[in-house]
Amino acid sequence: MDSTEFMRWASKRYCGERITMAVLLYLIGSQEVGGEIRATQAEVAREIPFARSSVNAAYGMLEADGVLRKLERGRYQLNPALVLRGGRPTSSKKSSPRKREPVDQLDLLRDILQDPDAPEAFKAMANPGTRLDGRKASPTEETGI
Repeated sequence: MDSTEFMRWASKRYCGERITMAVLLYLIGSQEVGGEIRATQAEVAREIPFARSSVNAAYGMLEADGVLRKLERGRYQLNPALVLRGGRPTSSKKSSPRKREPVDQLDLLRDILQDPDAPEAFKAMANPGTRLDGRKASPTEETGI
């Protein structure tokens, strides 16, 4: 699954979950190269703003779906197979501000698949070619009525 396919899936999966979708978009925009996010749930709740308990529930849904994993308190990683900026820099040289920094996403995916501490749902979504079904739309949603 690539990031554009994930966006289509997420729009169906979280269509009735406004807070989860807002948290997901905030986390995508907060990634460092390599996919790591340094932000506590309380910080995210203040930024969006939603109640911390609502943000916590959104994190739980994203973790259960294999989209997000907690590395430690305040450090998370979005599944690099699904979101933008999922790779790591391929060189340690400082790149020019006008040039795209190359990343090696496949090495990062392989590391996740071999990580015994990575949750199974996260590993499943990291597999190249993963296909997911979003929630089925209700008849009203399908017809637009």
